Amino acid sequence: MSDTDQANEAVEQLEFIERGDTDRPGFDRRAFLRRTALTGAAAASVSTILSACGAAAAPSSGAKSIFASSTSYKFTFVNHVTTNAFFVPTQYGIQDACKLLGCSYAWTGSESSNIGQMVNSINAAAAAKVDGIATTLISLTAFNAPVEKALSEGIPVVAYNADAKGNKRLAYIGQNLELAGEEMGEHIAELVPEGEVALFIATPGALNLQPRINGALKTLAKHPAIAPKEIATGALEAAELKVIEAYLVGHPKLKGMFAVDGGDTANVALTIAKHGISATMKGGGFDMLEATQKGLAAGDIEFTIDQQPYLQGFLPVLELYLYNVSKHLSGIADVDTGLKFLDKETIQPYVTTKSRYEGTSSKAGVS
Repeated sequence: MSDTDQANEAVEQLEFIERGDTDRPGFDRRAFLRRTALTGAAAASVSTILSACGAAAAPSSGAKSIFASSTSYKFTFVNHVTTNAFFVPTQYGIQDACKLLGCSYAWTGSESSNIGQMVNSINAAAAAKVDGIATTLISLTAFNAPVEKALSEGIPVVAYNADAKGNKRLAYIGQNLELAGEEMGEHIAELVPEGEVALFIATPGALNLQPRINGALKTLAKHPAIAPKEIATGALEAAELKVIEAYLVGHPKLKGMFAVDGGDTANVALTIAKHGISATMKGGGFDMLEATQKGLAAGDIEFTIDQQPYLQGFLPVLELYLYNVSKHLSGIADVDTGLKFLDKETIQPYVTTKSRYEGTSSKAGVS
């Protein structure tokens, strides 16, 4: 691997740490980190660059008195879409748990669901002897070997957001995805009892999304008057909007547009609003991006499903910490982060507040 390739790998671990700098006007932390790392790759070893990821805060006095430990554990989160807006509150959850417990973390993986990049990141974390790894298991088999290798070396691994049956990870923290899809299908059937409906999915086959669309199709199969169509939009949010709008324009008999991921759901809401068709077009989907919240409050879509992304960052840190500090006696548990349907009325508390819990503010608390 060249120095530049290694530097890029390092940058993936550096990005999104201490996100508070992004609040400074005119400061592009992502560009700064990449420019700094790439410029210095020839002059400094990558291990020096990566050492920046390991700087940990001392545990708070409360945590130290409770857990009788002054160790600053280092965890690595491997994600499939590192720059996706959905995972902003997830990163806030990681940061808050680390601050509470005196841990540090690296946020790494792929920007575009590239499994090879994710596998490399897991292997790199294991080679660095981190104290724990949390990853999104978006493939049924691709992560089995790297996870088993990490476990064999005594490094705990948990999954968050997406799980793979048969993988030996210690726990899964996230939504029951197929059940969520089945429940979504029931809502679709109530809203559109007959006719053509579009089901948008960013990355077909990915285990963070495919179980949802499978569940929705399973439910809709019980309603033969409904004709669902699965449409792939791609992993990059910027391109999703064009696909959704083009599908709408090309299918004048369409009666409903629904999505199984956050970016597509937000873009469904934006498309319906842009074309002024909320009176005749039904819509809905997943997650709590700001465009989704606003579209739901305005009546452009009928529902969204919250899976609590903040908890998908906070709880893995907590579990990995407890697993380490208890010397493997405690800490590991599967956690279902929920299936919460929100409509035009129940979305109001989210629209009228800003918080780290939903990624709408970097400040502590709810304002």
